[in-house]
Order: sequence, then structure tokens, then C-alpha cells
Amino acid sequence: MFVGKTVEEYVCFLEEKGFSFGEDAIGFIYFGQRYTEASDFLVNTAIEITLKAQKSFDGSFYISLLETLKRNKINSRSKAERFAREQGLLN
Repeated sequence: MFVGKTVEEYVCFLEEKGFSFGEDAIGFIYFGQRYTEASDFLVNTAIEITLKAQKSFDGSFYISLLETLKRNKINSRSKAERFAREQGLLN
């Protein structure tokens, strides 16, 4: 669960659970956050959906998803998951 965690805390949490992020992935994560001016919550949501949909971290997928979530004013985990299912990204 990532509610209330900073992006750094969430990435560390995922790494403790066995996900491995290389320097390039970390760079994409923070670039996307700066580029979209997204909150930690939205970035963490995009990371989670990216990992669920792609089974690994895909930087371009993540940035596109983050832009889309931001553009659609997604502001809760349930809305993000519903949106991802509607787009065919999650089962």
C-alpha cells in the first residue's frame, strides 16, 4: 500500500518486496513526476498500475499513463483502477 508514502518511500517499499528498479527506471519515475507536476500519490499510482499491467517497469508506458491519469484528473486509487480496467490495462 502506498497511501501517504513519498515516491522514494514507495520505491524502497517495492524494492524490499523484490522489485528491482535500475537507475534508468528511477530516472523515468522522477522525470515523469517533474514533467507532469504530479503528486506523490499519482506517481505511486502510476508505478503500481505500470507494474501490474506490464509485469515490470516500462518507463515510456509509465510516463504515458501518468500523463493520462493527470489529464483525466484521477484523484483516488479506486478511480485509477477503474480507469485502468476501462482502458484494458488491468483485468
